[in-house]
Amino acid sequence: MRHCSQCGSAVELRVPAGDNRPRHVCATCATVHYQNPRLIVGCIPQWQGHVLLCRRAIEPAYGRWTLPAGFLELGEGTADGAAREAAEEACIDVNIGPLFSLIDVPHIGQVHMLYLAELREPRWAAGDESLAVELFAEEDIPWQELSFRSVRETLRHYFDDRRSGIFGLHTAVLGPPPG
Repeated sequence: MRHCSQCGSAVELRVPAGDNRPRHVCATCATVHYQNPRLIVGCIPQWQGHVLLCRRAIEPAYGRWTLPAGFLELGEGTADGAAREAAEEACIDVNIGPLFSLIDVPHIGQVHMLYLAELREPRWAAGDESLAVELFAEEDIPWQELSFRSVRETLRHYFDDRRSGIFGLHTAVLGPPPG
């Protein structure tokens, strides 16, 4: 960050009074520009024992499979954001259930929140950010073609919980990928 979004003046990196870490602070109007993690919200859409996945039509991970998810918008609750992302990416209407996975990805400044969800009807289509949308049985999940580690972790927990019949909340902190 080079310029203040309030007045346009130059910002400098310093520890503001009463804080404990460097922040971008405007040298003219003294506005402190906090940079906080971004929330990614999505769901695990289910229909008759199958999970719906989207093949990404955008970067990162173009062409790879993922759960419908994206950035939370201002003024939106996390469950509402998960339902909106499902509608945008897979043209589906879902009943959002409980929060299933909460995954911190601090090296890229993100927190991923994925909810259990049930399709209200068996209709879906590729939205603007998807090349394709398909239902998968567990044995058909394209594990090697999944887009993100948070999606892999979430799906592994989902299928383990489904086998046990007990669904819980799963948390993790993912570090940078190897290499």
